[in-house]
Amino acid sequence: MVCQIYLITPSSFDLEAFAPKLESVLDSAPVACVQLRLKSASDIDICQAANMLLPLCNDRDVAFLINDRPDLVAKTGADGAHIGQNDYGYQQARTLSGPDSIVGVTCHNSRHLAINAAESGADYVAFGAFFETSSKTTKSVASIDILQWWNEVTTIPSVAIGGITASNCRPLVKAGADFIAVIGAVWSHPKGPSEGVKEIFFAISET
Repeated sequence: MVCQIYLITPSSFDLEAFAPKLESVLDSAPVACVQLRLKSASDIDICQAANMLLPLCNDRDVAFLINDRPDLVAKTGADGAHIGQNDYGYQQARTLSGPDSIVGVTCHNSRHLAINAAESGADYVAFGAFFETSSKTTKSVASIDILQWWNEVTTIPSVAIGGITASNCRPLVKAGADFIAVIGAVWSHPKGPSEGVKEIFFAISET
């Protein structure tokens, strides 16, 4: 499997201003998945954001996931949810989001958590943080060898997350990451988000 871009939204944004930015990013380089990550937003705000951003993703055949909220998947029409270890358990998330939805699970740097998630039926597991990040409080530091190990023992996709940029992503791609999750490398890029996603795409494509 060729490594792909897993794009995570900022934790807060002005929806009217953000929608055209996302549209431009999706038109600038191939993106496999967009995760809506509005940590402190109300249900109404999350649903409003999904209602505006989901069609942009659907039109480009990009999966649209909601962070931490499998209970809003059916309501918004999202493709699925991403859950952490302190959120819903996998089985509850699956029940809430539906049998055909995507459910991904954060596994930090734990082989045990990853195996449990895979055996439960998770569609992917996420490892990290691999590098320092300002997007969230780092709960664990992941080592590249966990990606190599995972790639050897299973075909379930892995997502590498945490401070990933165009300049540091290559070792993760070489280690077998199926997806590279990016936030700041795109949305905080000095030349704008579209240039940021292009740099990430070229970096993983040339690895």
